Amino acid sequence: MTDRIARLRITRIDSPIAMRRAHGSGTIAGTVGRVILRIETEDGVLGLGEAAPWAPFGNTADTTAAALDGPLRAALMGADPSQIIGLAAAMDHALAGHPEAKAAAEMALWDIAGKRAGLPLHALLGGAVRETIPLSFSIADPDFDADLDRARALAADGVRLFKVKTGFAGAAEDIRRLELLRAAVPEAELRADYNQGLAPHEAMRICRALDGMGLGFIEQPVPRGQEATLAALAAALDTPVMVDESVYSANEMLACARLGWADCVSIKLAKSGGILAARAADAVAAAAGLPTYGGTLWEGGIALAAAAHLIAASPNMSLGCEFYMPRHVLVHDVTAEPFPSAAGVVHVPKGPGLGVTLDENALRAATIAERG
Repeated sequence: MTDRIARLRITRIDSPIAMRRAHGSGTIAGTVGRVILRIETEDGVLGLGEAAPWAPFGNTADTTAAALDGPLRAALMGADPSQIIGLAAAMDHALAGHPEAKAAAEMALWDIAGKRAGLPLHALLGGAVRETIPLSFSIADPDFDADLDRARALAADGVRLFKVKTGFAGAAEDIRRLELLRAAVPEAELRADYNQGLAPHEAMRICRALDGMGLGFIEQPVPRGQEATLAALAAALDTPVMVDESVYSANEMLACARLGWADCVSIKLAKSGGILAARAADAVAAAAGLPTYGGTLWEGGIALAAAAHLIAASPNMSLGCEFYMPRHVLVHDVTAEPFPSAAGVVHVPKGPGLGVTLDENALRAATIAERG
């Protein structure tokens, strides 16, 4: 008999963070809101999912929990969990938007599929082309001296990628911080991320000032909707321009490729709505010669395990990942095992499904509300 989805448990949690995080699109302090999803089948197989939305990207933990508890629950209950493509389409039909909620549900379905097959998720996606992923750490603490100390310690442990959050403290201060970081970790590649923080009429002048600094890329300097400016920057600068907030879907990736918005793209499960949609977007990028990068919002070890499997099975996702939250920002995560990052890389999990287990005590301590 076909196994069916018997239960969805949606747990809204708040996770304390170890330091403030400042970005061009806003600042986070104290806690981040997250949603942990458990999908259980009639045969007792448990799939885990996670979302950690951020309002500048469209949703919050509360709206995501409501989406999972309402239309998406109705689309999933009683269904065969192995029909992942069909269920992804059913979720899109049931509810517009809410990619964070859909990504959480889809990764839980992949977790069930991997556990039933006794295989890691990347094996279900065609197999791993890499077992480790270069780790990038984002310099975003308003206390820059504290971040310099972190960067030195991380560089001593093998981290060779650092992304400086820019666009919130003024152009001169951005350059000063980049120069100080370059002096502190001369062996590392530096990148800049404006998170949409520049006005279009100022972007060319400000980004030209960074163009001789040897940066790996300049990410999303202007707001979503200003893609003509992105294209002008990509054409004018020697430094590669990366887009993030301007590309959520395969359709937007196609526009990016056709119109020359950027040289590379950040892919996030929380933007795409799941592994299937992220792979579709990455396939367009690969065809256009645009390498991609593993981005995040505020996810912990469950969602980042899913994203690590995606990168492992995606040759074009070659620019590393920023999967540092569980080890370096969250005070406590809700996985039983530490997130597998060390010596400057993320190790792709090898256990069945996502390869992670839930720490029930940690989840209980962080719980704000539970549905189902």
